[in-house]
Amino acid sequence: MKHSETDPSSSALARFGAELRRSRRAMRWSQTELGRRMGYSNAMVSYVERAKKAVTSNFAVKADEVFETGGTFHELWCRYSKASLLEGFPEFADAEARCRRLREFALTIVTGLFQVSGYAEALAYAAVQRGVITQSAAEQRVEFLAARQRVLDRKKPPLIHAVLDESCLVRPIGGQAVMLKQLDHIADLAVRPNVTIQVAPFQLGENLPFKMPVTLLDLPDGSVVGYAESHARGHLERTRETVIAWEREYDQLVVEALPKAASLALIDKARKDLAP
Repeated sequence: MKHSETDPSSSALARFGAELRRSRRAMRWSQTELGRRMGYSNAMVSYVERAKKAVTSNFAVKADEVFETGGTFHELWCRYSKASLLEGFPEFADAEARCRRLREFALTIVTGLFQVSGYAEALAYAAVQRGVITQSAAEQRVEFLAARQRVLDRKKPPLIHAVLDESCLVRPIGGQAVMLKQLDHIADLAVRPNVTIQVAPFQLGENLPFKMPVTLLDLPDGSVVGYAESHARGHLERTRETVIAWEREYDQLVVEALPKAASLALIDKARKDLAP
């Protein structure tokens, strides 16, 4: 192995780069030639082959087109993009992509499906500054979130009921411009026929049923699973008794939260308070 080449077993990104290099050499193309065919610079090809730069889904798709691999690189990208995620989250994301109905309670920060790019980037790169994750992992998380959000625009999107704690509206993430865009986006999503958004006001106090973010997914086979996470890991809950208890608490939350019109009014107020 040349000094500039990385060990394919060292990471999912290195595995992607090694496969790209192997395929390129099999065609006897230079990095410049491959870059030209894919629409990228030779420097970008070099970075990817040496696992020095995050891979996007578009790059993976272009590689599949150029090498006519039928999806090999996209599958490698999927594995790579999930490698930096919280333990247990990839399994949840797979279920989320298939669900028919999604019920979610968001605490402190806006739910991932509703986040605009600037909001998601601010959260990810703040984690980099704290030394929690690497820059590459942050880029992977943002890219993977964008892929998850396609569920909102699929031909038959799921029914979505989201209850946002009021803290989601007033906690400044990414600065004023990003928060204004985020609040506008929430308001825009709320008018979609398949989306219902409510706000759990601070006045609920100790009567707030959940003390952590929780998601309930109705799957195509009729089953319902729940998802919750701690700071260290996520957990997909399939035990029927536990899920039933979560559903009961979610129903209570819906009753206690502000009605739809009042929720939208509070979202509008948060926007006006941010930019009078």
